Amino acid sequence: MKKILFFTSILFAITAYATPATQLHQQAVASAHPAATQAGLSVLNQGGNAFDAAIAVSAALAVVEPFGSGLGGGGFWLLHRQHDGKQVMIDGREVAPLAATRDMYLDSQGEPIKNASVDGALAAGIPGLPAALDHLAKHYGVLALSDSLQPAIKLAKDGFLVNEHYQRLAKFRQAVLASNDSAKAIFLSDGKVPALGTNIIQNDLANTLQLLATQGFDGFYSGELADKLVKGVQQAGGIWTKEDLARYTVKERLPVVAHYKNIKVTSAALPSSGGLVLSIALNILEQYDLSTMDEATRIHVVVEAMKRAYRDRALHMGDSDFVSVPVSELSEKSYAHTISKDLRLDEVTPSQHISGLNEIEGHDTTHFSVIDKRGNRVAATLSINYPFGSGFVPQGTGVLLNDEMDDFSIKPGTPNVYGLVGGEANAIAAGKRMLSSMSPTFIETEEKVGVLGTPGGSRIISMVLLGILDAEQGHSPESWVNLPRYHHQYLPDVIQHEPDTFKAETLLELTEKGHKLKSVGRHYGNMHAVLWDKKSNKLVAASDRRGSGAAIVESVPLSTAK
Repeated sequence: MKKILFFTSILFAITAYATPATQLHQQAVASAHPAATQAGLSVLNQGGNAFDAAIAVSAALAVVEPFGSGLGGGGFWLLHRQHDGKQVMIDGREVAPLAATRDMYLDSQGEPIKNASVDGALAAGIPGLPAALDHLAKHYGVLALSDSLQPAIKLAKDGFLVNEHYQRLAKFRQAVLASNDSAKAIFLSDGKVPALGTNIIQNDLANTLQLLATQGFDGFYSGELADKLVKGVQQAGGIWTKEDLARYTVKERLPVVAHYKNIKVTSAALPSSGGLVLSIALNILEQYDLSTMDEATRIHVVVEAMKRAYRDRALHMGDSDFVSVPVSELSEKSYAHTISKDLRLDEVTPSQHISGLNEIEGHDTTHFSVIDKRGNRVAATLSINYPFGSGFVPQGTGVLLNDEMDDFSIKPGTPNVYGLVGGEANAIAAGKRMLSSMSPTFIETEEKVGVLGTPGGSRIISMVLLGILDAEQGHSPESWVNLPRYHHQYLPDVIQHEPDTFKAETLLELTEKGHKLKSVGRHYGNMHAVLWDKKSNKLVAASDRRGSGAAIVESVPLSTAK
């Protein structure tokens, strides 16, 4: 039987501002792949709402972006239901298997075993995405799950064409994909990266999607498919059991809400660190008038805010069902004042001076944004963690498994594949959700509503932060998604940035303030956003130029359908 856990404290309406009684004449979907965007629009045009469209887009991305998300992964869906103002985060994050232990990836000397939490079946948490899609259909959609999944089923049967982005990530993970016969057969060509334009057909995945469409939760988490998943994992050295799958639970959580100047920011709650880290950073930045600062000083202050917020991520944050996280304290504006007292405009605060952990030496994940003609909206960020996840597909399932176990703190103070460090709050425990950076977000003023988010591993939160700051300056979604990007995550103590983000004189001034800077060598992130201008009742959508996504606004006839 399907298991859903409801948190009664969050099943109520949260209305930020008065919203128009009339419906929109438009609907919009922005996602990382044109086929996924079209899947969402097709479901909207069948009478579905934004939540049905979210199912369609999520499932389509699972087919056409196997390097970023999939049925073997999880995610967070931030929802706003217009008719009653309810806002909720659907937590479909993966969980640690029941046989997982705190030190399972350490050797006899207590050191991390290379790649044990990244490659292969042992790296996989129990997936949450299929359960979340079923939950969305049952509790928020107006169409049957089978209707919303049809575009993805067709895509899996008909195939999608390999592009340069697929090639680059497949090359990066070629060795691990080639080590598993099922993954090799699907995602490679004779063990090599497929040529541009190769059609990737996934018949086993189509069958799995069909099971989910007809049987819902039970089609994935029990029965014949569950047997295949568990058998494949165990034969490859993993620790899944049928009980792990049967016990998976979708959770509804109260989103994190922060206020920055005239903007209400609603974002993901724990086990995502996104909303809380954004709240801390914005509360620090609200003390400053960034618009009056020269470029180098403005960047300096934003970086110092990022540094302190990411420090608190490392020290305090984890799955709040397992550990006590001082959420209220961390969210207070007074707390931000306290931790930024030593922030100087002319000089860096070294990370080791703001305490915490010992010094240590983004192209996966995906995001989409939807607003329907009723004003319902969804911001969703989905992941299987590293590109192509664990690189492991249990035979006969077509399901590429995640490697989200690496998002736990494998050993306190030791970085994961994104360089993020963590403490005991994010240590491995059976049934626990690993800490995430995924940050699906709504931004809202009296006149405008924005829906945004991005993939990018540890840099997700800083990208969304820069987007919010850009929106506060009155810029459009086209600007939010295409901004030059920079990032600081506390450790390592360095500003990471895209090539050509900073002018030479800005680099010099930042260096003179004591910052260390490092170009990451290529552009990162893939943001997708939709803006509703309530004054004109018009939508604007934008997709990041760095990716190959599609942002489409369609005019729709008015109707009285709910």
